[in-house]
Amino acid sequence: MESNLHNSAEAAVILLASASPRRQELLRQIGVSFQTVRHRIVEEVRAGETPGGYVSRMALEKARSVLDHLPADQDRVVLGADTAVVCEQTILGKPADRDDALRMLGLLSGRSHRVFSAVALVSRQQQELALSETLVTFRSLTRDEMETYWRSSEPLDKAGAYAIQGLAAVFVSRLQGSYSGVMGLPLHETAQLLDKFGVPRWQQEIEP
Repeated sequence: MESNLHNSAEAAVILLASASPRRQELLRQIGVSFQTVRHRIVEEVRAGETPGGYVSRMALEKARSVLDHLPADQDRVVLGADTAVVCEQTILGKPADRDDALRMLGLLSGRSHRVFSAVALVSRQQQELALSETLVTFRSLTRDEMETYWRSSEPLDKAGAYAIQGLAAVFVSRLQGSYSGVMGLPLHETAQLLDKFGVPRWQQEIEP
């Protein structure tokens, strides 16, 4: 990255503190110019932390970690985001292995759960945060379905061991809230924050 911004086209490019293909896809969907930068945050829930508090803190810390590692004379708008699947007051992260994924899918089967998705935008002069909460209901899943879904490899790097935009779409019988938030980036809230920073949408994105 260059140390200074010399024109408005460069200034419009945000930094995305995430390697998530889903978040990149969603930003492209609304025409936001971005470059990806990996954050330096360890994602761990603190004792007594609520799901909404956890994802909000993670989104901010991810964005700040990228901003803080830029040269001192450079100011950019950085977007950080985090998503958590919550069932029975328990945050379901990415499954460690097959048994863990099947356990999570079993918990979600035939019931409703909540997905919290936070987005943060930061610069050296400004910091904004928004939180989305979505209620997702799964129909009852058979053991064979869960096994077959695991073998697809889709659950491997997904919170709650499922991807609503993928094969697991057939599991969802009802959704109240933000579909894009369940994917990993609530677009309504994201657009509101982008407007506050004067970042244009519906533009051509810049690849990493």
